[in-house]
Amino acid sequence: MPDIDKQTQTELEAAAFRTLVAHLRERTDVQNIDLMNLSGFCRNCLSKWYTAAAQEKGLELGYEDAREIVYGMPYGEWKSKYQKEASAGQLDKFKDSH
Repeated sequence: MPDIDKQTQTELEAAAFRTLVAHLRERTDVQNIDLMNLSGFCRNCLSKWYTAAAQEKGLELGYEDAREIVYGMPYGEWKSKYQKEASAGQLDKFKDSH
């Protein structure tokens, strides 16, 4: 692994996070339950991690604010536009993995 200073590492990680969030915003066809079933995390998890990171820095950032950052819009709006009812198969897989 190349020798990367801490500031550059942080900048690279931030850029990777921004790219991931942009990708998830574009892939509205991918449901959170699919992400959870495949990888064990989803957009809501990212929002929780974002909130926790802000709190560690002493910032007051609520979960709903973090979700708006991750989803690119208020969660309720995203949900009404893009979220589909989970199928029985998706729910069964979720139960098995969690």
